[in-house]
Amino acid sequence: MKKQVLFFQGAGEGAYEEDGLLVASLQNALGAAYAVHYPKIHNDGDAEYADWKAQIDTELAALDDKVILVGHSVGASVLLKYLSEERVRKSIAGLFLIAAPYWGVDEFWKWDEGQLPQNLAGKLASISRIFFYHSRDDEIVPFAHLALYAEKLPGATIRKFNGRGHQFNNDLSEVAADIAGL
Repeated sequence: MKKQVLFFQGAGEGAYEEDGLLVASLQNALGAAYAVHYPKIHNDGDAEYADWKAQIDTELAALDDKVILVGHSVGASVLLKYLSEERVRKSIAGLFLIAAPYWGVDEFWKWDEGQLPQNLAGKLASISRIFFYHSRDDEIVPFAHLALYAEKLPGATIRKFNGRGHQFNNDLSEVAADIAGL
């Protein structure tokens, strides 16, 4: 049976198509032993947290245990929010978060629905493998957001990159290597 990977896209106009290149890179690097599921978020250009939550509920229900979750940009931050608030009945083999914005850090990065609880580490204690990836030259989400996550989740693995931008040059080979190492 193939290992199940569920990938959630970033937000905004054209994000599904752009992140589709990330998904293709991940699937290619992981090979035939993995099935990468890539649902399109309804109203992705203007989705509220409730839209994301409903989609995550639906997608998780369709998969087997030991699911691997991957999120890019807003999709990464929404996964963290969801996992910190909802009781997930599936075991999660790993959580892989790429270029995740940290909501509430300043007036520009303000989305009340996306803010995380103070005890985030405790809420995510059942997920033993959490990885963050961020490039220093990310033109969308400031690199400084990565340090905020590292502080909130001291047990997470932090991967820092140079010259990869927000879309990681459409190369998720390092993410695939970490997934394969689970």
